[in-house]
Amino acid sequence: MTTSDLFEETYSALLANKTRSGLTMLGIIIGIASVIAMISIGSGAQTTIQSSIQSLGSNLLMVLPGVQRGVGTQISTGRGGAQSLTAADADAIAALPTVKAVSPEVSSRNQVTARGTNTNTQIIGTNIDYLLTRNTELDTGQFISEQNIRAASKVAVIGPATRDDLFGAGNDPINQTIKIKQIEFKIIGVTKSKGGSGFSNPDNLIFIPYTTAQRFLTGNEYLTTIDVQAIDQNSMADLQTQITAMLLERHNISDPQLADFNILNQSDIVAAASSITNTFTILLGSVAGISLVVGGIGIMNMMLTTVTERTRGIGLRKAIGAKKRDINLQFLSEAVMLTFAGGFIGIILGWLIAYLISQFGGISTSISTFSVLLAFGVSAAIGIIFGYYPARRASNLNPIEALRYE
Repeated sequence: MTTSDLFEETYSALLANKTRSGLTMLGIIIGIASVIAMISIGSGAQTTIQSSIQSLGSNLLMVLPGVQRGVGTQISTGRGGAQSLTAADADAIAALPTVKAVSPEVSSRNQVTARGTNTNTQIIGTNIDYLLTRNTELDTGQFISEQNIRAASKVAVIGPATRDDLFGAGNDPINQTIKIKQIEFKIIGVTKSKGGSGFSNPDNLIFIPYTTAQRFLTGNEYLTTIDVQAIDQNSMADLQTQITAMLLERHNISDPQLADFNILNQSDIVAAASSITNTFTILLGSVAGISLVVGGIGIMNMMLTTVTERTRGIGLRKAIGAKKRDINLQFLSEAVMLTFAGGFIGIILGWLIAYLISQFGGISTSISTFSVLLAFGVSAAIGIIFGYYPARRASNLNPIEALRYE
C-alpha cells in the first residue's frame, strides 16, 4: 500500500461518519486547549512575579532590623522589631569594594494633606542612591541631594499616584507644598510610573531626606532598611557574607544566631518565587492533562467500534492479499490523523483562550514554544497509544471469520 493510498483511505474513512469523528476529536481539542491555556496562565504568572521582584531593584540586598529581645528574658518582639541599623552602618557598607550603591531608608505611613485634599500613604526617607537601588526614574524635577541630606531639608519627591490624589491628574505639583504631621514640605520632583497596586504600589510613595524623616517623623536615629546594590549578580552572595560579618562586628555580636539584623537576597527571592510558580504551572497542566486522557479513551472507543463495523471489509481485504501490516497501519493512521487534527484545532483554541484571558481577564499569559510542542507531541502520542490496540485487533482478525461476520 502506497502512502497516497493510505492517506486517501484514511481520509475517506473519517469523513464517512463526520459527526462521530468530530465528537471524538472534541475531547482532544478540549484537552490540548486546556493544557496550553493553563500553562500560559502559569508562565504569565511567573513572568509577572519575577518582573515585580526585579522592579524592586537589580542585584539588590536588603538589610533589615532583626529580632529585639528583652534583657535576661526570652520575650521577643519578632523579626523587624529591633532598632539596630544606623546611618553609620550604611556608610560602612558603602565602603565595601563590591558595593555599587547604598540607600538608607526610614519608612513610616502618614496622612498627607495639600490644597484641601488628603491621602494616606507611605513616606520613605532616603538619599540619591535610591534611584539606583530601586530602579526608580524621575519624570520631572529633581531627586533628593546630598545637600538636602546634610541640612535635613523639608523637601519631597512624590510618585505619580500620589500626585494625582493630591493635585489631580495632569497637574504640575513642582514647588507646591504638602503637609506631613502638620509640617510643610516643598515638592521638588515627581517619579516615573512603575505600575502597581495596593499598599506596595511604588507610584504611591513620597520621598524625603532620611535625616528629615529621622528628625521630624520617627524622632530617632535608626533606619528601617538599608538597600544595597552589588556591582553584579555574581558578587551578591560574597557581599552578603561580608555585610553579615561586618555588622556582627560593629554591633558587638559574637553569635550569628543572635544577630539583630536580617539580610534578604533578591536572587533568593526570585528563585523561591520561580519554584512556587513552576509548581503551580505543573499542577495546572496536570489537571488539564486529565482531559487528554479522557479524549484518548474516546478515540480508542471510536476505533474499536469502527473495527467492529468494518469487520467484513477487513476480512475481504485480507482475503485478496492485504497484509497484517497494511491493516494495522490503516487503523493506526486514522487514530493519529484524528488526534493531529484535534491537536491543531486545540492549539488555536488554546491560544485564543489565553489571548482573551490576557485582554479581558486582567491576568497576564505567556504562550511558549515548549507548551505548543508539548501539546502537539502529547496529541501524537495519544493517537499512537490509544490507536494501537484497535489497529492490532483489526490486523489479527481471521479473514474467514471476518467474512462470516454479520
